[in-house]
Amino acid sequence: MNLNKINNKYLIAALVFISYTLFAMAWVGGTASMNQIMSAMNIDSLASASFISGAVTLAKIVGTFIAAWLALKLGVKKAFFVSGLLISVGLLTPLAPNYELLLVSRFLMGLGGAFMIVYFNPIVMAWFAPEERSTINGINAVAFNVGTGIILWQMANFNDLTGSWQNTLLIFSFASLGLSLAWLLSKDKEQHTKDEGENAAPAANYSYLDGLKDKFNWVYALTYSGILAFYICLFTFYPQAGISQSALVIGSGIVGTLAGIVYSKKINQRVPVIRWSGLVIVFTVFGLSFSDSTLVQTLSAMALGFFIFFPVTALVTIPHELPKMTAQKVTVVFSLFYSISYLVATVALWAFGKLVDMNNGDFSTAFMLITVLSSTFFLGSFFLPETAKGATTLTNRKESSCEA
Repeated sequence: MNLNKINNKYLIAALVFISYTLFAMAWVGGTASMNQIMSAMNIDSLASASFISGAVTLAKIVGTFIAAWLALKLGVKKAFFVSGLLISVGLLTPLAPNYELLLVSRFLMGLGGAFMIVYFNPIVMAWFAPEERSTINGINAVAFNVGTGIILWQMANFNDLTGSWQNTLLIFSFASLGLSLAWLLSKDKEQHTKDEGENAAPAANYSYLDGLKDKFNWVYALTYSGILAFYICLFTFYPQAGISQSALVIGSGIVGTLAGIVYSKKINQRVPVIRWSGLVIVFTVFGLSFSDSTLVQTLSAMALGFFIFFPVTALVTIPHELPKMTAQKVTVVFSLFYSISYLVATVALWAFGKLVDMNNGDFSTAFMLITVLSSTFFLGSFFLPETAKGATTLTNRKESSCEA
């Protein structure tokens, strides 16, 4: 009996998208229920709660770094299945009888999510033609926001419908498990060539060491790191500073991603949209952080959500359009992209909190730090390669002169 029954690329894309959306729902749902979870365990230590966040961050850094290694060992199909199983371990979160098991369940779930986000890219490369990839990449980029938005606006209704927050989280985890099993029915479609058509040739090996020596990977990750750092700080610290517009960032982020998909489909230049969106981001981070006007903060939050996600489709498509890109190489590229970005963001998060403590609860210096860090998106755009045919950027000119 042939179990490889799912051979429709759009069904494959739907499985990937819904899997990560469910991860976001289970993940954010667990975070939203953390007070009830800690109360049920009679734990009132903020240090314990913060340790859970720290373990989650560690899972993201470690998971995204070793994701490519796992894919190389098992193949992308089996590696994606493993990521889904790890996400399903989240069912232990509402059932955990003690703090230690809760910590393990959240860590493994975060590890699964970290794996999965890296595997988007080789799956897209294997199943979709180059002209389709920007659209699918953009849709995948909004998956976490969709899941987060659903929880922010509907968690209470889910709990009413299921009877409790425990039942809600269990349903999310079982749904993730079901999708993982459905994934096993997909065709194992790996890409083994570095070019298509007449230029088809065996793919060259691209190791972690090659990736770490590749300047592009460092520029690429550091460009994104400042935005990621701000995004994490926004949901971690801004409410404590009395700035409560984070939900607006989620909503307008979904709109921005959809607009970015349409834009990237019509305009094939990638760098300009990253650069000018990055400039808007710096000003709106400043407005959200330092303005005393609720209206300015609200407008800044809406603009931030839009312009943080508007260029994401272009950003995640750049590696797919680089010369001689393969599924193996793109897996390593995104593995390093996310692990380096999360590492920088983790240090930034610690520095933000430390500055607030050093200034006796005053957020001004910390807000200045995160505003400066948010400029990496704008500054990094000057060093990213433009992948549009016939386009010339500073990076392209440098590479050309070196080759000459």
